[in-house]
Amino acid sequence: MAIVKTHGPITGEQIADKLNLSRAALRPDLAILTMSGLLGARPRVGYYLTGKEPSDIIAGVLGTIRVAEILSQPIAVREKCSVYDAIVTMFVEDVGTIVVVSEGGFLEGVASRKDMLKAALGGKNINKLPISVAMTRMPNIIVTYPEESALRAAQKLLSHQVDALPVVNSVVADGSEKLQVIGRFTKTNITRLFVQLAGK
Repeated sequence: MAIVKTHGPITGEQIADKLNLSRAALRPDLAILTMSGLLGARPRVGYYLTGKEPSDIIAGVLGTIRVAEILSQPIAVREKCSVYDAIVTMFVEDVGTIVVVSEGGFLEGVASRKDMLKAALGGKNINKLPISVAMTRMPNIIVTYPEESALRAAQKLLSHQVDALPVVNSVVADGSEKLQVIGRFTKTNITRLFVQLAGK
């Protein structure tokens, strides 16, 4: 990129000469940079900068991938579940956040490790304390939707400083609009996506 910025437009042979490499050795790198949109190429002219930044490419890719493509299965408990059982579920499932649902899988709340710690340190019997006492309720729950972009969902994770978002569909049930939990979107989903993209 630096060579093209300084000397472009420049041919692949000229770039290879400057790096003391063969043209064949350089071909895969130039192909990736061209396919990503960072470099342009014209026959008999050579490679040139397109003006796009790496961040533009990343934002473009993440903007086209939908939450539905990378979400995880939801880890959920019912409202009547005790704080103790919710803590056990978190450890068994190895998650930092669980969703609390009513019958039909409708979102009622979200409970994080911090919520569980506060409840456990509160001096009450966590075997009898319902999760509904410790969870965060609507409208204080940040959600994402399957059609939302991975980029937008990741921005929500960062701006609200949470580890996971319930993935929901808006449905009408019993005459009112409810949020049906269909998955979860986490920092792990984003990390896995980056690893998959880097492996292509």
